[in-house]
Amino acid sequence: MALSPDLLEILCCPENRTPLKLADAAQVKALNEAIAAGTIKNKGGEAVDKAVDAGLVREDGAILYPVRDDIPVLLIEEGIQTAQLGAAS
Repeated sequence: MALSPDLLEILCCPENRTPLKLADAAQVKALNEAIAAGTIKNKGGEAVDKAVDAGLVREDGAILYPVRDDIPVLLIEEGIQTAQLGAAS
């Protein structure tokens, strides 16, 4: 993941403006496995069918924003509720 620490410091959730942090490898692996199984929907209600390279997790752990091709997708409707992974992180 090539997001710079300076960029991470200024990124925030587009919904509630709380800080974001990089998802750990276990979260990304669990998410990609669930995407492959077809069990993940984004906040917009659409099925997520493309694996993520990384993720940015909201401070409360409830929402993960995908990172694809080193680009954070910080759109509210693209957020993924982490509860879908079995446990909020």
